[in-house]
Amino acid sequence: MASVIRVTGAWTQLLADWLDVEQLPAPDIRAALARWAPEDMVPIAVWRALLASAVALRPQLLAPGLAIGALVQPRHVGVMGYVVLASGNVGEALLAYQRYERLFYGVDLATVAMQGNDVEIRWPKEAPVFNQMTDSVAIAALATFLRRQVDNPPPPTLVSFVNPAPESAEERAIYESFFGCPVRFDDSHTRVRIPANYLTMPMPHSDPSLRALLDRQAQALLLALPDSDAFDRALQQVMLKLLPEGAVTLPRVAQELYVSVRTLQRRLDTRGMSWQNLLDRTREQLARQYLGDGSLSLGDIALLLGYSEQSAFNRAFRRWTGEAPLQVRRLVRH
Repeated sequence: MASVIRVTGAWTQLLADWLDVEQLPAPDIRAALARWAPEDMVPIAVWRALLASAVALRPQLLAPGLAIGALVQPRHVGVMGYVVLASGNVGEALLAYQRYERLFYGVDLATVAMQGNDVEIRWPKEAPVFNQMTDSVAIAALATFLRRQVDNPPPPTLVSFVNPAPESAEERAIYESFFGCPVRFDDSHTRVRIPANYLTMPMPHSDPSLRALLDRQAQALLLALPDSDAFDRALQQVMLKLLPEGAVTLPRVAQELYVSVRTLQRRLDTRGMSWQNLLDRTREQLARQYLGDGSLSLGDIALLLGYSEQSAFNRAFRRWTGEAPLQVRRLVRH
């Protein structure tokens, strides 16, 4: 498990923001952070090392992981953050987190279960890749993210960590003050428990239409993760990001991947495809997936694929398949 766990590149911006708040120049750390684009997959060992280097600049600061996590914004979490934000209530938001956690860590780790009158989301101790710093950042971010979404939310009933307790009683008190509940250490799981009635509290930015579109994008990103090498996954995720923006060009994709146009063309050549082949193949694969979803109109699908007009999508689809999109939609849905 440890070999495949990573964090999304968007997460590294959280540390850059903390350096700004602390007014730390930290040129070496900032240069290392700048290497990672939001679509990249950052090895967990690299993330641990970056955190350790940064907090070492503030050795007098107690519980620095909580301060870092408290800066979280949806952009730090990638598409998963925006799916959560557009959810109808806290319960939907937690389920969305569990469903798309693999976009964040590369694997599914969390489970959600009832514990008496509480709902518990927890992560296993058997994932030997986290440490006190990475865990405290992640759990502080989760608690902060949810806290900001509803008016007067109840505090968690319990937060626990698999790592040993801080030696300082003052630091342990900071944890309890931050979360507003008992905090346990040396536990079998890292966990957050919240009252079950919290789940029905509405999210202020709920948008069912936006949530549906974001769900499609997140599902497509999940399909891009398995059974391909690192370059293929990065290329697929960049394409998925840029297509709805109508900004998919060879130079723009090369820029997002931090390679030259010539290098990108050479890598495509080794895979036996041209830029146009890649663009057409990606659009066709996504179109077939989207056509199976009755909640998406043909106009929605055209926009998700980067076409400004539905007619342009219809012509392209006929060129790829010899059929009209509506014909394929009828076959897929029956």
